[in-house]
Amino acid sequence: MATLKKPDLSDPELRAKLAQGMGHNYYGEPAWPNDLLYIFPVVIFGTIGLCVALAILDPAMVGEPSDPFATPLEILPEWYLYPTFQMLRVLPNKLLGIAAMAAVPLGLILIPFIENVNKFQNPFRRPVATTVFLIGTLVTIWLGVGATFPIDKSLTLGLF
Repeated sequence: MATLKKPDLSDPELRAKLAQGMGHNYYGEPAWPNDLLYIFPVVIFGTIGLCVALAILDPAMVGEPSDPFATPLEILPEWYLYPTFQMLRVLPNKLLGIAAMAAVPLGLILIPFIENVNKFQNPFRRPVATTVFLIGTLVTIWLGVGATFPIDKSLTLGLF
């Protein structure tokens, strides 16, 4: 912890500064007008100038133009959405897939309430919550890895 220095209010110099309205910044210059009028604009314009200079010196490469009628065969979302994408891809009814995707956050909301009457924090002394967590983690990994496979091998991961 840091040591906090409390000002001595009986000091006549400090009382004179407080009377002049300088009590908000005991150790240095006031923020108005020094920082707000002179330092902040320099930092803001410097940041904008740096971004513009980087955009001019190293422009972002533009890829091939998009074609809305030529969709790639395997479209994958970001890696953290693989499990929910796999559920939507594998389930035959799309409404059922949307319901399964909506059940994921609902299940995460219920996790704190599973076995919450147990006063122990040790996972070995909370078997129900630990089992639900481990099974959920394994299913999530299985679905996430399966999303990278073609649809016919996605549930078995090509193992059997």
